[in-house]
Formats: sequence, C-alpha cells, structure tokens
Amino acid sequence: MSLSAEELINIRRDLHKIPELALKETETHEYLKNKISEFPQDFLQIHEFKELPTALFVHIDGSNPKRTIGYRADMDALPVTETNDLYYRSVHPGVMHACGHDLHMTVALGLISYFAENQPTDNLVFFFQPAEEAESGGKQAYDLGLFSGDLKPDEFYGLHDNADLGTGIIGCRNGTLFAGTTEVNVTIHGMSGHAAYPHKANDAVVIAASFIEQVQTVISRSIDPVKCGVITFGKLQAGTIRNVIAGKARIEGTIRGLTQDMIEYIRQRVLDIAKGIEVSFNCRIDVEYNQGGYYPVENNPELTKNFIDYMQKADNVKFQETEPAMTGEDFGYLLSKIPGTMFWLGVASPGALHSVDFLPHEEAIIDGVEAFKGFLNYRMSM
Repeated sequence: MSLSAEELINIRRDLHKIPELALKETETHEYLKNKISEFPQDFLQIHEFKELPTALFVHIDGSNPKRTIGYRADMDALPVTETNDLYYRSVHPGVMHACGHDLHMTVALGLISYFAENQPTDNLVFFFQPAEEAESGGKQAYDLGLFSGDLKPDEFYGLHDNADLGTGIIGCRNGTLFAGTTEVNVTIHGMSGHAAYPHKANDAVVIAASFIEQVQTVISRSIDPVKCGVITFGKLQAGTIRNVIAGKARIEGTIRGLTQDMIEYIRQRVLDIAKGIEVSFNCRIDVEYNQGGYYPVENNPELTKNFIDYMQKADNVKFQETEPAMTGEDFGYLLSKIPGTMFWLGVASPGALHSVDFLPHEEAIIDGVEAFKGFLNYRMSM
C-alpha cells in the first residue's frame, strides 16, 4: 500500500533529524535505501555508484514505455543552526534542512511507493541527488555519465518548496524559474607602503573602491532595464593596520542572471572594467569565476505547457503562475542537457528558505505527491 499522509510526515521528520552537508549524505543515503527496499520490488531497481557514493537512483519499469521520465530530489542540508523547538529538530549541530530538502525527498518517496504498487506505463527514474547546495551534485552526476542506459531520462522534473506560497499550491512558469549564479573572486595587486607616503605605494583599497563602483554601473547602464541581472560583492578584505597602505585586496561576490547569455555578458563586462582599472591605476587584477552547475533553471516550453495545462485543470490541485526568482539551483545544469520542468510547492513557512526558523507546513507533502502523481499519469497517457 502506498505511503499515507501520516507515514510521509513521519518520514520527513526522520530525515529532518539527520541533515548532512554536500557529498556527506551517508546516513540519509542509507535511510532512503532502507525505506525504498520496503516497497514492492517487482519492477523496481535501486542503483548506486561508487563514483558518487551518496547518490541513489531508482528505476521503475513501465508496462508499455514510450519514454523514460526522470524526477530529481535533492538530499543535502545547510550549515545552519536550527532554532525551532521540535522533538525532531536536527541532531547534527550546526547543520539543518533549512531549504526543505527533507520534504523534497519525502515527496519522491511518496511517488515511488505509489508506482511500486501501480506499475507506470512509461519508465520512471528517480534521482536522489547529493550536493545541491554546494559542489554541483547534478553536474557531477551528469559529467560522470551516470545518466546512461536505463537511467537516462527523456525528460526531467523536480520541485522546490516555497515559503511564500500557500500550503500545497503548485507554482510554475514557462521560461526561467530560477536565475543562474556565478561566484566571482577578484584579487587586486597594488603595492603596500607607509600611510604618510601614499605616492610611494599603490593603494589596493582605493583601487578596490573604484572597481566596485564601476562594476555596479554594469547593471544600471550596460544591460536592458527590462532584463534581469544582479552583481553583489558581499566580502572585501584588505590591509592589516590603519597606518599601512594595503598592497593587496580581495573581493568576493556573485553574479546572477535569468539566462546564461546574460551571465556571460555580465562576466565579460566585469573583465573589461578590470582591464581598464589596471591601466588607470598601474596595478594587476585577477578575476576568477566559478559557476559549476548553477545554470539558470530554464523550463522547456512544450513540457512546461503540458505541466501547467494539467495543473490548471486538475480538480485536486491549487495552481499559481509565479514570477522568476534570483535564487540559484543546480537543476538548471541538468535542464540544459535534458528537457524538463522545475516547479514550486507552497509550504507557507513563517521562516524564509535558508533561515534558522524555516518550518514548512507538512500538509503540503501529500498535496505535492497527489499533484505530481496525477500529472505523471496524465503525461503517460499522451
């Protein structure tokens, strides 16, 4: 018998107690594997890979497959200390499922339990993915060739919980759902010296100030104002004492855009500005980028239209079209390789995603299971 709402809530609480950081999800992996092993195994196979040991794949054979449909559920947690006073609060100090991946995995288990007893028409592949919050686990799995043979989806889906949507609401949009993100690290090499003799030094703090000010004009003056981009420098380190001119500065930040083309354009403009500053201040500036797998989550037009059409018409689904968000998600990398759709599941949490008091309404779990189960049956009838 497929998992009940009460059983799903208890599973989510079990998972909530054992959060683990990226690529360290060993306890989570074993819990999931043991739970899936309790389901009927007539047309279900579990796959593990030593190349990515905490990842878990589940393949369910279709009765008359025309395609293989993939579903992603992320596993890792965040380095956050939980403040919720719950009997099932995190037992791992300084680590918390503050982004709701415990709920993501629980929805996937609910779907697997149903289709393990009710054989689907098409093949289904469930991917429990490590390292979404860091280390680009989706990209690692793809680059390792794990999506091959029976485990290669023709189309891919995944959800993310949304603290600002009402409990159980399905949210989605065609086009970009989440922005892509790129880490940017800038090192400025000037020359240190005595504060009283600035003409004998090359002040890295002054150079950094000019660089940051000019980069901020990229968004306000170099891109179409109806298109979205963000540059944020959140960290600046320079100097050792007040009366010594700093010879070196390091700036760390993030670039975000709703398309990969926008991200690459912004990156090039930052490089152009760095070259100009080098000439102006007779210094050296090193700019390093690291995007990993955090591409924009660009939903496939045809598949997303099918998804939205179903959700809008289904009697048991509350649907809302949503605006794009500037948050990042490494499912974007997988969608750049395999067509698919990501959608929101509303959980009406009083605390925001990634916060110490994030607390999703658990009633959303069964809503998510029922909505996507219905969509899969609809999709497989097409």
